[in-house]
Amino acid sequence: MTNDHWLSKVNWAQDGLVPAVVQEAQSGRVLMVAWMDREALKKTVDTGQAHFWSRSRKKLWHKGEESGHVQRVKSIRLDCDEDVVLLEVEQLGGIACHTGRHSCFFLEYDNGQWRSVDPVIKSPEEIYRK
Repeated sequence: MTNDHWLSKVNWAQDGLVPAVVQEAQSGRVLMVAWMDREALKKTVDTGQAHFWSRSRKKLWHKGEESGHVQRVKSIRLDCDEDVVLLEVEQLGGIACHTGRHSCFFLEYDNGQWRSVDPVIKSPEEIYRK
C-alpha cells in the first residue's frame, strides 16, 4: 500500500480538479492542457503514462486509449501556488491533438484573426476509426 499523502499537497479546485499543462520533454513545446483529479494524477504516477479527467464526458481517460498516441511521463512538477501540474512527456506517435496535429496549440493570432500554423499529421478519421 502506497502513501498517497503527496496528493494532499496539490491545491485542488472546488470541483476537485487541477489544470495540467503537458509539455514535450525533448522540444519544450506545450502540447496540450487538460484536467486531472486525484485519481488521474495517482494513475499517471502509478503507470508512467498520462491520465486525465474529462469534464465533458465526466470520466477518467488514459491519453491515447483510442488513438494510440500515448504520453510517457518523464517528470511531474507542481507550480509555486500548488494549483497547476506540469507533465513533461514523450509523445508517442508525434500527435497530441485530436485534430491530428502535433500540438493542440496550432492556431496563431495574426492581425485580427486566428490562423492555423501547424499541419495535420494524420486525419482524425484515420486516427479514430470505429
